[in-house]
Amino acid sequence: MDFDEFTGQVTHRLELPGTGKSVRAIRATLSTLGQRIQKDEAKDLASSLPVEIDWYLTGAVREHGERFDWHEFVDRVSEIEGIDRSKAAYHARVIVDLVASIVPETEIRQVRNQLPEGDDGENWDQLFSLVDSGGWGDAQEAQTGGGPQPTDEGEGDASA
Repeated sequence: MDFDEFTGQVTHRLELPGTGKSVRAIRATLSTLGQRIQKDEAKDLASSLPVEIDWYLTGAVREHGERFDWHEFVDRVSEIEGIDRSKAAYHARVIVDLVASIVPETEIRQVRNQLPEGDDGENWDQLFSLVDSGGWGDAQEAQTGGGPQPTDEGEGDASA
């Protein structure tokens, strides 16, 4: 997949008005994820992505391996993207699902291994909820008229 296909998929899945908004969503999600995971893992994950996209995981990140939780992740994505938290969480889920459809499954597993799980429902599994539910499929898209949609119910990230 090249840059245009990747950004086109994000534009379509998130129903954004254009490439600029899509690139902003991609940058917000992947640079924040790059801050959270170790440098070597960010490089491994980035290696299967278009070069213009992989930079957000590696080159755009000053410090890798920072320790922050799911709520802080959503806050950072929200701030960079300039949108509310529930939309930021949804955008991150959709972008991670797209990345998961491109990179080897082992890479996603290694990323997940670096993100802690908690018993309080406020853990990193939320980032992978689309991946875990089978991903973005044609059937889902046909049923919803644009794929899985954000909901206020059960988001768990509307407030910090």
